[in-house]
Amino acid sequence: MTNIGHQYRIIESGAGWTERVYRGRIRIEGRDRVSFLQALLTNDLAALTRERGVYSAYLTPQGRLVSDLRLYDRGDHLLADVPAAVAASLVARLDGLVFAEDVRISDVSGDVGAIRVIGAQAAACLATAVGADSAAITALPPLGCVDRPPVFFTRSDEIEPPAFDLFFAAAERGSVIDGLQRTGVEPVSEDVGEVLRIEAGRPAFGPDMDDHTIPLEAGLLDRAISLTKGCYVGQEVIVRVLHRGGGRVARRLVKLAFDPALDVVPEASTPVRVDGSDAGRLTSAAFSPGRQRVIALAYLPREAAEASRGVTASVAGREWHADVTGLAG
Repeated sequence: MTNIGHQYRIIESGAGWTERVYRGRIRIEGRDRVSFLQALLTNDLAALTRERGVYSAYLTPQGRLVSDLRLYDRGDHLLADVPAAVAASLVARLDGLVFAEDVRISDVSGDVGAIRVIGAQAAACLATAVGADSAAITALPPLGCVDRPPVFFTRSDEIEPPAFDLFFAAAERGSVIDGLQRTGVEPVSEDVGEVLRIEAGRPAFGPDMDDHTIPLEAGLLDRAISLTKGCYVGQEVIVRVLHRGGGRVARRLVKLAFDPALDVVPEASTPVRVDGSDAGRLTSAAFSPGRQRVIALAYLPREAAEASRGVTASVAGREWHADVTGLAG
């Protein structure tokens, strides 16, 4: 916790960088690349431009998540930022759906590097490092993109402090890091980004979402699903839930804040109890230096997923109280 506290203070007043090793990159090229993905993914790729990326999801026909992904238009190809654990299998799965279309898909995780710059001074430091206007970078909307060879970068939609994701040829990694550090950007661990993600209530594929998750359970409706585009894989299930079920799903991912006296971070899958009965499980947890308490994400039954609801979890041999502070998503 002490180390995290120090690094947390770095980003509160300055800027830090961390390598995004938990994410992979996929390249999609060919003249039919956009129409091919438009028929598969949940969001409308009509919104995809060189200046703005799109967050979306790929589902099974049963409406369960295969992966989430952020798509960026790179002119002659699309770059998809995906969970590293599924990059190779996602390439194989998508490639198996190509028939007469002019589409080529490859895993470029080893060829394209990714670094996140986080913190109060992130925009100013990044502007100096790449020779861009600080005010323009500060004003970027989530997933807004800027080209500054040898990098292109986008404003993160995943955490609350200013954060920017840089993409570059892997061979440029050293020079990119040197350029950032010359402006005062300090290295920080992935654990800091994890704290910030949980604070923001953003689910991550793997801990909080998997191939059993309906995206509505994880709160992805507003961010990742278009209600006006044409067909996509799994649409029938999503539409049925939204229109026949009023958008109600059996469980929802929520944000939790534990009693400040708790000084042990509970493990993922720790049961969560409502009125003394097991009702769900933790998916992610961390100590937040900014909030001076353990925070977490957890799935709860729909009727218990409401702000100010009190729950408990057994940690280090004792039952600890936590409050629901809102829905994740």
